[in-house]
Amino acid sequence: MSKIAPAILAVMLAASPLVLPQPARAENGEIAAGVVGGLIGGALLGGALASRPAPPPPPPAYYAPAPVYVEEPACRFVRERYWDGYDWRFRRVQVCD
Repeated sequence: MSKIAPAILAVMLAASPLVLPQPARAENGEIAAGVVGGLIGGALLGGALASRPAPPPPPPAYYAPAPVYVEEPACRFVRERYWDGYDWRFRRVQVCD
């Protein structure tokens, strides 16, 4: 497509001074010639556009992973305050439910 549009524009600009406006007349099959010319031009342009390489496929759909449920452990550590005979102290004690 990037090469076709400038080429068409260049041909149109080069041919524009040569083509002068004519009064419209429909004699001797001029309408048929216009229709055939339009069909041929459309076929050429359609063939040029159809020969482009296909666009890349879309990226695959993203599916989030399934949620993972983790059970809490049956035991945990808690801080326990105790008297050691001189002062209050803290120690970690494992408590299992």
